[in-house]
Amino acid sequence: MPGMAARYLYLTRHAEASSDESQLTDAGRHQAALLGERLRGVPLATIHHGPLARAEQTARLVGERLGDIPRRRSERAGDYLPYLPTREELPPEAPDAWLRFLDRFTAEEREQGPGLAAAALAEFTGPVVGDGPRHELVVTHNFLAGWLVRAAFDAPKWRWLGVNHAHAALTVIRYIPDGPPAVLLFNDTGHLPAELRWTGFPPELHV
Repeated sequence: MPGMAARYLYLTRHAEASSDESQLTDAGRHQAALLGERLRGVPLATIHHGPLARAEQTARLVGERLGDIPRRRSERAGDYLPYLPTREELPPEAPDAWLRFLDRFTAEEREQGPGLAAAALAEFTGPVVGDGPRHELVVTHNFLAGWLVRAAFDAPKWRWLGVNHAHAALTVIRYIPDGPPAVLLFNDTGHLPAELRWTGFPPELHV
């Protein structure tokens, strides 16, 4: 029987998009190209990306820098609410603010998200069957990046909230057969010049 091997999951949030989110901005295209340069030399087996234009375009621009790597469209890599906490689960100092934020989403979004999030954990995390490590890139959105990082730390399910990921930043999680996941990088923007970091974030989150 085949053994189990490590999985290296490379996570990125799509690059900066236009106000209507139909395409990447010039800055976003530059961000995506630089992320592709950053990933040169990584033996990626697959680039997974969400179905929305900003994720697909980011994946394509990254892939252009990496050669003949399969790109795979996945609803599980999309933009959705991964988990809806109850008031009792949230920290006592801020439940109203979080619940107001979640109430902005439609009933359909609130119903579909958790199932997709469970499927994303099944598809993108954990060790893999094989004799050697597998490296995969997931081009996704802020919420799923937070959800997968939360899961790697085995934090409470509500804790995806407030885990922010910059456009075209890089997070790497290693999953091994005989130990817990390890977050090797989180929200790393070392491949981006200062003017392309933290796009879309309020000033108080710039560090």
